[in-house]
Amino acid sequence: MIPYIIMTISLLLDGLLTNYLPYLINDLTWFTPMLTLVSIFILYPFYRKREKKYLITVFILGMIYDLFYTNLLFFNASLFFMIGYISIKIQKNFDLSYLKIILYTIIVITTYESLTGLFLWLYHIVPITIPKVLYKISHSLILNIIYLEIVYYIIKIIPKKYKKISIN
Repeated sequence: MIPYIIMTISLLLDGLLTNYLPYLINDLTWFTPMLTLVSIFILYPFYRKREKKYLITVFILGMIYDLFYTNLLFFNASLFFMIGYISIKIQKNFDLSYLKIILYTIIVITTYESLTGLFLWLYHIVPITIPKVLYKISHSLILNIIYLEIVYYIIKIIPKKYKKISIN
């Protein structure tokens, strides 16, 4: 139940922050939210040994994200599925610590933005260049790392009887 609550909050916060931050802050690019991606990565341990259910959940979350925010059906669903698969491989093959989770989140955000930029460039949806993609990656990390720290802390303080995982 906890993963679904965190995913729902992340999905809603993505929309709210995207709509309201431009009015609160002059330069929105420093705070580009990708909170749903962060939640996908940080919540994998709740699905340990149930990778199929995790990938299905991530795919459905991507479809919901497509319907609400991008209007590109199956685009984010397939990207979220790839990010979910990468998250499984990272978390199965490497030990997780606080600093490594931040590093892996940076890798996840970079992968997502790079694949999105590649898709937009290939299909000429919007004019995009490598400097623009690098700019977006570098300017989206602040808010997403702060959100990662908040979610990580919340997961750590949840009583053990409500979670089946342990995050260092």
